[in-house]
Amino acid sequence: MRCPFCTHEQSQVKDSRPSEDGAAIRRRRQCEGCGARFTTFERVQLRDLTVVKKDGKREPFEQPKLQASIRHACRKRNISEGQIERLAHSIQRQLETQGDEVNADLIGEAVMDGLKALDSVAYIRFASVYRDFKEAGDFADFAESVDEGDE
Repeated sequence: MRCPFCTHEQSQVKDSRPSEDGAAIRRRRQCEGCGARFTTFERVQLRDLTVVKKDGKREPFEQPKLQASIRHACRKRNISEGQIERLAHSIQRQLETQGDEVNADLIGEAVMDGLKALDSVAYIRFASVYRDFKEAGDFADFAESVDEGDE
């Protein structure tokens, strides 16, 4: 593993432990060149996913991009980084069972389902961007339907 500080090629593993509910291994490493310590994660990847966008363009699936969009919807909510990471990993595993190519719509719906169970405000925030509301009334109707679903 290359050191992120000095790019030396050799490092020693100082500590390993399960992470993300056993879905990954967290390794604490020390560079043999500069002595700096850093952390790496090892995860199972079932397949390389390709996202098919609405315009037909294809691009590789990026888990950090998924996490960033979830994190943005959850901003200033009482949701931990661990909850965001677990949701993103859960969605990725779900997508990996669908095949090598997944539609962007499928990803958006999976995020909405996860956020709906996690936090209604984050769910509405994500939906307002994902569903691309054109008018305030569209947003109000959607928010009202969420409130009705909670009763």
